[in-house]
Amino acid sequence: MKKTVRSPGSATIINAISTGSGSAFGIQLYVTAEVQLTSSEIECTSERRVNPKLMEICVNKVIQHYSIDTGVKVHTDSTLPVASGLSSSSATSNAVVMATSSLIAEEFDLKPMNDMEILNTAIDASLDAGVTITGAFDDASASYFGGLTITNNLEREIIQRNEMEKQNILIYMPDRKSLTAQSNVNRMKLLSPLVDMAYKKAIQGDIYKALTLNGILYSAALGFDSNIALDALEAGALASGLSGTGPSFVAVVNDECNDRVHEALNNYPGRVIATQVDNNGTKVI
Repeated sequence: MKKTVRSPGSATIINAISTGSGSAFGIQLYVTAEVQLTSSEIECTSERRVNPKLMEICVNKVIQHYSIDTGVKVHTDSTLPVASGLSSSSATSNAVVMATSSLIAEEFDLKPMNDMEILNTAIDASLDAGVTITGAFDDASASYFGGLTITNNLEREIIQRNEMEKQNILIYMPDRKSLTAQSNVNRMKLLSPLVDMAYKKAIQGDIYKALTLNGILYSAALGFDSNIALDALEAGALASGLSGTGPSFVAVVNDECNDRVHEALNNYPGRVIATQVDNNGTKVI
């Protein structure tokens, strides 16, 4: 028997590293995890060259939760770029933990893990694997539930959770990767009073201004070219800014300005990915 789970990535509204509070929304780029039980050890593989350490930690945490002895085979595939600021680690953790826990609960007739147990297990695995600085509760919750979440990452508390307005999402991907755990935290914390202003905008429902302000602030702190976001805004984007700790930039666009913004982003070396908001979250498929 197998379980297959699909988990979306997410894009940043407020990066939580500087203040501990954050916000993100789901996007229609996915990590898919297929899990089956075996009589051997834990075996993790991926269609992409991804370090299997995170997947192995996810599986071990679920096995420990249920206090059982079993082998597990995990295979992941992804349309979500890694080390890009689009929550590939959170999506991977969510998909693997949900698939493994769902399969074990069914096979051994045990109580299924609830949403927050799955989410917290996935975050703990990401922390143990060293792929996140804060645990990325904002990213992980947006990936898990879909839509928009506003969070207190330090307390792992969801402050607001809503469907995100359905708009086109254009993602500019430069020809480089950026590992969150290697980012300059001290420089990001210098911006905390200004990032807090952006967070308050998000709480008030002014999501697009929050995303843009946050994205430009973190671009400055991390040495990315904020002209990318400004060019998208000049072409008509509703919002644009750096996602996570980069290197990707996200632009929220309507149908009217979609082509103009796409053209503006195409002027930079790299590629542009066109996707949309995901309001469904992590699901067994």
